[in-house]
Amino acid sequence: MTYVIAEPCIDVIDRACVEECPVDCIYEGGRALYIQPDECVDCGACEPVCPVEAIFYEDDVPDRWSRFTEDNARFFTEPLPGADAALGAPGGAAKVGRLGVDTPLVAGYPEPSA
Repeated sequence: MTYVIAEPCIDVIDRACVEECPVDCIYEGGRALYIQPDECVDCGACEPVCPVEAIFYEDDVPDRWSRFTEDNARFFTEPLPGADAALGAPGGAAKVGRLGVDTPLVAGYPEPSA
């Protein structure tokens, strides 16, 4: 099991969860954050600090956002746009920095209106 970041994070990227994560398993895409499921130790430290309540334990993701469970994993298991290989488990988000790209699900969300 792992924690999942769902739709409310899109276009927010507050990073309070990143700062709270003791294992550095929350990676920054272009429009959202993603939790690396193999690196997450299920401590739950990220969940209460999320200002938009976008982080859920895998079994607790609301049905309306259930597709984000698979999508979070997809960020690491499938090549991202412009990459030749999947990101995998690089051993910490600080090592790779902001990636600036997202899964097709997140990238396809409408841009927020001004």
